[in-house]
Amino acid sequence: MTQVPVWLDRLAGRAARVPVPLGMHPPSAGGRPAAVLTLFGEGAHGPDVLLIQRSSRGRTHAGQPAFPGGGVDPEDGGAIGAALREAQEETGLDPGGVTVVGTLPELYIGHSDNRVTPVMGWWHTPCAVHAASPDEVESVERVPIAELVDPGNRMTLRYPGGYAGPAFSVRGMLVWGFTANVLDGLLEVSDFARPWDRSRHIDLPPEAAGRRPPKLAR
Repeated sequence: MTQVPVWLDRLAGRAARVPVPLGMHPPSAGGRPAAVLTLFGEGAHGPDVLLIQRSSRGRTHAGQPAFPGGGVDPEDGGAIGAALREAQEETGLDPGGVTVVGTLPELYIGHSDNRVTPVMGWWHTPCAVHAASPDEVESVERVPIAELVDPGNRMTLRYPGGYAGPAFSVRGMLVWGFTANVLDGLLEVSDFARPWDRSRHIDLPPEAAGRRPPKLAR
């Protein structure tokens, strides 16, 4: 049996307590089931998480950093199967090298009408990953958790509609929207949590503003 690191085992146990951000509570009915893989590993710079940058040619979330993922197909058997399949299709990940350790509460993305389950995984046997589906993915990054919790890389992002939410500036990427909300919730209950200046605000860059951020309640 694959041994999961103590810090990730603790985090998986706390995942159910991660609060659902405002405006992301699923409706009582409707919405397409979807899943993303929040994959943690041990890299050259310590614990890390796998992120992709979506293709600028994509129909939704174009050019935006994200977790691998997509809609749940009937043959997936649920969110876990969908998250692993999508990660394999998008990054070349070998699902056999992943141990699923838990899931987060379902979240709703209004503008795409998706009910998304974040699936947490331990990458016990890492493999080479790349943009395996160029029409959907431009690049793949293993982002160290130390960089994500660095106060200098954290900020509050203001959206054109007035909503403000967490964001990260790492590896030349501005991580915002759904992905930043999930990361923020997990990091806050992790063993790596560090205080950061929540009054540090920046505006969503014009080039990203057209990518239709989630419609979230204030």
